[in-house]
Amino acid sequence: MSKDISEFMLEAIRLSVNNVEAGKGGPFGAVVVKDGKIIARGVNQVTSSNDPTAHAEVVAIRNACAVLNSFQLDDCEIYTSCEPCPMCLGAIYWARPAKLYYANSKEDATALNFDDQFIYEEMARPIGERKLFTEQIMREEAMEAFKKWAVSTIKTVY
Repeated sequence: MSKDISEFMLEAIRLSVNNVEAGKGGPFGAVVVKDGKIIARGVNQVTSSNDPTAHAEVVAIRNACAVLNSFQLDDCEIYTSCEPCPMCLGAIYWARPAKLYYANSKEDATALNFDDQFIYEEMARPIGERKLFTEQIMREEAMEAFKKWAVSTIKTVY
């Protein structure tokens, strides 16, 4: 492991420890690196911001995209103190970084009751068998936006 990689991960870990000590959220930190430099940081802010999507990785991605003035993290690396949850992993894939590194495992997180296994299990079930009532309604009305997107000449494809 190169010195740079360990330094970036140590920063993500430092952020996670500081977040716990400050009482501002869960024990998670993340950094986004481009061209060998940290361009953004994020810590878990779920409880301090009353935002269930404010996981460290999502916060770091939002901050990095603002710095880069882009909706993608081309040629970037993400270092996170823990293996990403399903939401964060989805966000990471959408952001399209070149690499992802993590420290603690999802099993380590499960030991502290940060257990995402139920989400993986729910996603694998047919919609009608999920615990969260889900029903598709008004598809035809909603298709108007999709039809307009398909022929739009002013869209930014992503």
